[in-house]
Amino acid sequence: MSVYKLTYFNVPALAEPIRFLLSYLEIDFEDSRFEPEQWPSIKPTMPFGKVPILEIDGKILNQSTAICRYLSKKAGLAGSDEWESLLIDIAVDNINDLRQAISLQVFEPNEESKAEKYVTLTNETIPLYMNNFENIVGENGGYFVNGKLSFADIYFVAVMEFYIIMLKMDLLNGRPNLQAHKKKVLDIPQIKSWIAKRPAFSMQL
Repeated sequence: MSVYKLTYFNVPALAEPIRFLLSYLEIDFEDSRFEPEQWPSIKPTMPFGKVPILEIDGKILNQSTAICRYLSKKAGLAGSDEWESLLIDIAVDNINDLRQAISLQVFEPNEESKAEKYVTLTNETIPLYMNNFENIVGENGGYFVNGKLSFADIYFVAVMEFYIIMLKMDLLNGRPNLQAHKKKVLDIPQIKSWIAKRPAFSMQL
């Protein structure tokens, strides 16, 4: 049996989709977390100085989306053919575009620039992406692609959770399709079990 170890900050963010997928696959894994003050000493030991990393039998893997795609293939959630796989990848890339825009605002160190980015984010970027996501899920039977659970659905719910908290803004408010979508993902027994046992996380990075 393979040994899995996931290393990341003590927050959901980029590691949570990996945790969700490992849980979905019912794979036991070591959930190695560290606090921000530990990062300077850990960073030089990480590939390209970034996390998360997933170790499988001692082999170190970086790039969270690639790791998720690998796990989703094992779970049968990466598409039943090349076209469906493409649509799932497009959905995940769109989700990542929004995630990156939120990250740039949330972690902007300059307060003046942070305030300017907040205006653009809340008035333009978030409505554009979230309204599109609402429509896509509504047109696809409650999922992102072809009316069935895929990597994109798990990725969206897992990664957005942290950014909703950091923004102090309910991005799903007034978007019933996405609200129902989130509930469906969180009600998956393996994911529900993970959420019930996962540790509390620190709020600052």
